[in-house]
Amino acid sequence: MKTDIEISQSIDLKPIKEIAEKLGLKENDLELYGNYKAKINFSKIQEVETNQNGHLILVTSINPTPAGEGKSTVTIGLGDALNALGKKTVIALREPSLGPVMGIKGGATGGGYAQVLPMEDINLHFTGDMHAITTANNALAALLDNHIQQGNELGIDTRRIIWKRVVDLNDRALRHVVVGLGGPMQGVPREDGFDITVASEIMAILCLATDIENLKARLSNIVIAYTYEKTPVTVGDLKVEGALALILKEAIKPNLVQTIYGTPAFVHGGPFANIAHGCNSVLATKTALKLGDYVVTEAGFGADLGAEKFLDIKVPNLKKAPDAIVIVATIRALKMHGGVQKAQLNEENIPALKAGYSNLKKHIENMQSYGIPVVVAINEFVTDTKAEIAELSALCEAQGVIVETASVWEHGAEGGKALAETVAKVIEEEDANYHSIYPIGASLEEKIRTIVTKIYGGSDVSFSQKAINQMKTFEDYGWDRLPVCMAKTQYSLSDNPKALGAPTDFTVTIRELVPKVGAGFIVALTSDVMTMPGLPKQPAALNMDVLADGTAVGLF
Repeated sequence: MKTDIEISQSIDLKPIKEIAEKLGLKENDLELYGNYKAKINFSKIQEVETNQNGHLILVTSINPTPAGEGKSTVTIGLGDALNALGKKTVIALREPSLGPVMGIKGGATGGGYAQVLPMEDINLHFTGDMHAITTANNALAALLDNHIQQGNELGIDTRRIIWKRVVDLNDRALRHVVVGLGGPMQGVPREDGFDITVASEIMAILCLATDIENLKARLSNIVIAYTYEKTPVTVGDLKVEGALALILKEAIKPNLVQTIYGTPAFVHGGPFANIAHGCNSVLATKTALKLGDYVVTEAGFGADLGAEKFLDIKVPNLKKAPDAIVIVATIRALKMHGGVQKAQLNEENIPALKAGYSNLKKHIENMQSYGIPVVVAINEFVTDTKAEIAELSALCEAQGVIVETASVWEHGAEGGKALAETVAKVIEEEDANYHSIYPIGASLEEKIRTIVTKIYGGSDVSFSQKAINQMKTFEDYGWDRLPVCMAKTQYSLSDNPKALGAPTDFTVTIRELVPKVGAGFIVALTSDVMTMPGLPKQPAALNMDVLADGTAVGLF
């Protein structure tokens, strides 16, 4: 079997103008980035705003394990399969971050015969969106430090600056730094730090903004620091929202690419789901909904993170809830949740599968609690036995949820047809009755407790004194009515990455709250979660190279 990159490089791509024609888009609706990538211009986005929405399918998964789940792969394969069934379908995905691409996770363009292309471009620099977001973020940091250097008219307390610089790499050495050293002409010395670009509030804003004016308004509301009187200082106070929006004016436009089967795919925005809201941009999803009859999108990591944030943060901004939710699971990953070590996953183990099913069971219950029909997709591996597939299917059916197998990695669109038929039938026969899990007017503490007890299955929440003080301050500023974006490990329903399956009777620790007022939510940092990841001992970058003719090798 060929590797993912070998498969992608064997495909004869269609000119992006041909892909656009499938959606009724003409050449003057596009801004071309070579032959195979394009952005959709604002005039076309505005023109289709009155079109009726298509059906929205959200793909999520169990908590990820080293065994692999294949959520993006199933998302792409499902979109291809729906198109193969004659349903006009568009896929909406996030852009990969160079951090995980060069680290341990690898790329985010699917795998096997369910990939978005050109794979190398999307996983590397693509259309420059990540660089624009990084530049805008760091331009704000530079303007902030310059304001302080030039007299500090706003009275900013340099001990209370909360805006960090970013880089789109995993670089633990930058988590805590000191800037402004070297004397009076080099700036005012202060503690600082770096986040990864995909955790930047500007990334979140780009993914939630609905147009340029909304982008500027959100940028203006970013809280960057506090004064000596402890009042918040915003980008609007610095009067630089226009300059930041200018840097982002191309990045905000959705990117159009294609799958191996020529299905149109909007790949735009890339917030992490463990430390941000983890969803494709509102503009891209909304445009896809106006151009297609079905839109298949994903939310990052497991349903406890990405899907919860999609439903409680993105949906109110998108103003369209999913018509169905697909939860991806693999037998290998469930056995790992049941206590099996990675080296033994190829062996049949029904008891471990039953034990690990507790993780999937909890995610099914959570998604059903939003009032949306749920389908479980078993992403097949060659090591799965008939007995294991039968057992997992029986467990799902006993819980009253529809289950279907998919083999899109190996068989592409053909391997996803049964899943596509099932999902389409569910949408036709069952009505979605979406509702958020907490009321808009709930306090920050109430929202956090609701997520921990209802979604994670925890018994209690422990707030640090700092978080307690912040909740009172945020209430005074009127920020307490904003949604909560939980920053938590992706590997467990709890805040302990080693607690697999469906742990119970645990307490989640909230160490700090971070206002993301421009994005429109409050981030709750749990336990020791990091907003700047580190590289593993053997990063994926060690296997990457480029040949003399420019061909990329080692990407996955």
